[in-house]
Amino acid sequence: MHRVVVTGTGVISALGHNTAGFWQSLTTGTSGIREIENIDTSQIRFKHGAEVRGYVPEEYFEAKDISLMDRFAQFAVLSAREAIAEAGIEWTQALREETAVITGSCLGGRGAEESGYWELFHNGRTRVHPLTIPLSMSNAGASHICMRFGIEGPAYTISTACASSAHAIGQAFWMVRSGAAPLAIAGGSEAPMFLGGLKAWEALRVVSKDTCRPFSAERSGLVLGEGAGMLVLEPLEAALARGARPLAEIVGFGMSADAGHITQPVATGPSRAMKLALRDGGLSPEQIGYINAHGTATEANDRIETAAIHSVFGSHAGKLAVSSTKSMHGHALGAAGAIEAVSSILSLRHGILPPTANFLTADPVCDLDVIPNQARMASVEACLSNSFAFGGLNAVLAFKAFV
Repeated sequence: MHRVVVTGTGVISALGHNTAGFWQSLTTGTSGIREIENIDTSQIRFKHGAEVRGYVPEEYFEAKDISLMDRFAQFAVLSAREAIAEAGIEWTQALREETAVITGSCLGGRGAEESGYWELFHNGRTRVHPLTIPLSMSNAGASHICMRFGIEGPAYTISTACASSAHAIGQAFWMVRSGAAPLAIAGGSEAPMFLGGLKAWEALRVVSKDTCRPFSAERSGLVLGEGAGMLVLEPLEAALARGARPLAEIVGFGMSADAGHITQPVATGPSRAMKLALRDGGLSPEQIGYINAHGTATEANDRIETAAIHSVFGSHAGKLAVSSTKSMHGHALGAAGAIEAVSSILSLRHGILPPTANFLTADPVCDLDVIPNQARMASVEACLSNSFAFGGLNAVLAFKAFV
């Protein structure tokens, strides 16, 4: 069994087109939630989202590549490219043949599908774009990463709603730890800003009409986001041997199913996933100093997550710092866990805990230290990153500071 470290991170989100911009926004409590610009929202009751603004595909890809890649797949490749560059991977044919690429996506290229349906049902066309299938398939992100870097090892995509990329990172971690893969690129990507998708979320009545206020008494729902996050995972001994700089150590992964309701969470499932992550990482509850919460700002999620944290940590829950970075980058669905994993890793590395932005008034039911509005300097030994999905599927990642 190998110790596994993170040697590279990549992010594109509403908070910036790279990790540096993302981290700068997090530490200053800057929200990327604004009025949606990329589509006409006149038919939608909510007007705000966390879009990747100023993104011009032609600045990153050749025209022939753009024609083959939906927005979500472009995000996946860009974040993987950044993570691989930071890790300083020196590719050999043997490494390419064994490296794993595991991604998560809730929707895949559903926007490309919608464009085709629009032409069929609205414009009376009899054909759709001939590349609709490769554009829309959920594994396109993983496939394009493999093609971009010539990776020929195990590659697949996990779709477990909002836990997708946390599951992907956890599976990749286990593969590297066991020796099944000498290196893994893992994370997730999402691009949900298209009319049909937004109307579907509108119908659920869980989207805020103003902004995202996790754990605040005034919270009124989630705000959708987009983007991607990717990690490079490798054995500690291999990283040190080639002179790489570990950013953090990934030590545990826990997952569970509520076996309850398709949309209404219960505390037992999230509690079990957190306990399993601690057990897998050989961590005691007292070693955890911070939790990057799932924190969607819906009434049910924040209440249930608070109860689950109290259940797992007991009296130590009052000493934990807990924040939801969705208050700034929005809920990126299948990419959320990966984006939040990057945030957690950077928090450990830099000794800064990002805030829960947009916070107004404490909710007595959510009686946690949620780091309201301003980042906090704090050296933390270990942290958890929580991802809880519709369908009652839960994934929790445990990281330790690398010193």
